[in-house]
Amino acid sequence: MSAKKQIIFPKHQLLLEQIGENIKLARKKRKLTVIQIAERADIARTTLYHIEKGTSSTAIGAYFNVLRVLGLQDDFLKLAADDELGRKLQDFELLK
Repeated sequence: MSAKKQIIFPKHQLLLEQIGENIKLARKKRKLTVIQIAERADIARTTLYHIEKGTSSTAIGAYFNVLRVLGLQDDFLKLAADDELGRKLQDFELLK
């Protein structure tokens, strides 16, 4: 069985690339090398390279480990935290 290729729209790919760039800047601000981050996150250097480039096929666990090494693991809690659409849908159901 072959893996199905994920389709990422261009505007969403740009978001992944921005996340990767933010991670790269955080690493550089801490004066940490690719080797140091990869070793501490227990990932391959190529995986870190893919994270910093915003490659869509990189596992979310690898992103978490890199953020943990950078001391930014709490940023994961911000994902989907402000669910405006979800709140509107919930409020709409309460009005019924």
